[in-house]
Amino acid sequence: MLLGIGAVGAGAFVVVFLLDGWTRPGYSSVRHPVSALALGSRGWLQTANFIICGSATCLGAAGVLFAGQSIWLGWVLVVFGLSLAASGIFPMDPMRGYPPGAPHGDPDTFSRHHTLHDYAGMLVFGTLPAAAAISAVVLPWGMMRIASAAVAVGLVAGFVAFGRAWESDSPRAGVIQKVMITAGWLWLAAVFVAFL
Repeated sequence: MLLGIGAVGAGAFVVVFLLDGWTRPGYSSVRHPVSALALGSRGWLQTANFIICGSATCLGAAGVLFAGQSIWLGWVLVVFGLSLAASGIFPMDPMRGYPPGAPHGDPDTFSRHHTLHDYAGMLVFGTLPAAAAISAVVLPWGMMRIASAAVAVGLVAGFVAFGRAWESDSPRAGVIQKVMITAGWLWLAAVFVAFL
């Protein structure tokens, strides 16, 4: 049951941010990051998405720990889940034209909650490739090991690409991040299903 909750939470996270982003007035799925969806009048939806998916991941991680396959994988996924939930508790600052009326650039100084959001994001995007790398070594299923290794490499490359795009205010930064998140979260759902 715990593993099933983790799988549903990971898959639902992707569905929610994609649908919300496509239907949100003033939001560009190509330019803006997923975290920007936690701003504005409908921001509660992405905030809840962060917190619910993070909590579901922690429950799925408990299922991995109870399965006894890998303590390291289970605990890394706990940190990932907690960091994802923290990303919802501490929203980013309005910037780069979102929500509508926000400055088109970055603020001169960032708020404390934005800084905490950034730290949580670093943990999110650091622990997920670590979990994939651990899975490539410890999982007993051959194809899942190969897929996990590919995902680990892809997530690191995606994180670097997104970082560069974000720093240069690329108009495609959002789509780079969404491709990376979609691949990573769907891999996570598949891992939970595999443990089932």
